[in-house]
Amino acid sequence: MSGVLIYTLQEAKRNAFSVEKYKKFLGIKLVDENYRGDADFVINRTNDYRIGEFFENKGIRVFNPSSLSRLANDKQLCYEFMEKNGVDIMPVNYKGAPVVKKKTDGSGGKQVYLLDKAEPFEEGYVYQKPCDTLGKDLRVWVIGGEIITSVLRESKTDFRSNFCLGGGATPYTLSNEERKFVEKAVNLVSCDYAGFDFLFNNGRLVFNEIEDTVGARMVYSVSDIDIIKLYCDYIKNNV
Repeated sequence: MSGVLIYTLQEAKRNAFSVEKYKKFLGIKLVDENYRGDADFVINRTNDYRIGEFFENKGIRVFNPSSLSRLANDKQLCYEFMEKNGVDIMPVNYKGAPVVKKKTDGSGGKQVYLLDKAEPFEEGYVYQKPCDTLGKDLRVWVIGGEIITSVLRESKTDFRSNFCLGGGATPYTLSNEERKFVEKAVNLVSCDYAGFDFLFNNGRLVFNEIEDTVGARMVYSVSDIDIIKLYCDYIKNNV
């Protein structure tokens, strides 16, 4: 089997550790987002669902599927989808204050702002009511619909808890109730390897977003789980 790993040049450099692991476990070839050649399978790490669609239309297996990439990278669409299917979210299209303003296709906590007063809605942004526990969230890693591990992210200096922005990370054990809630969200979508993020509001989890090209730094920093190897094993069994 001959696969390709698609990253933008910038992200390939930033994720060199992960790239080397994919190469080691899968013998895969690294290409950029402009690649449109042959492959037995594709790992799309670009957040661009159109790349996945191109290869799927050629009958090539893509990890993650384009359907997941499209949903995960459109926050408005994802919130509406989850709410429609009975998964609790913080209200969107929120006209009150304070309000969280976030780029519809943003990731990594970038282009996310906490506004102390309402403003006219700007196209390309989601306006959402803040949770009552700022600077704290939960990331759950999922492979093939199975929960692998969970990490609590907390920041004492920012309302965003992202690890890449300096937030702390601690292993977290889901309660039975929390696990059922997480599984409800996970089971609504078809994903190979993704991060599901949840906020805390009134002492309970609420869905926040899906990270399509989820990173692995936190997992390796707080546990002995070789999550990329697990993902590569999954890919071998699903090509």
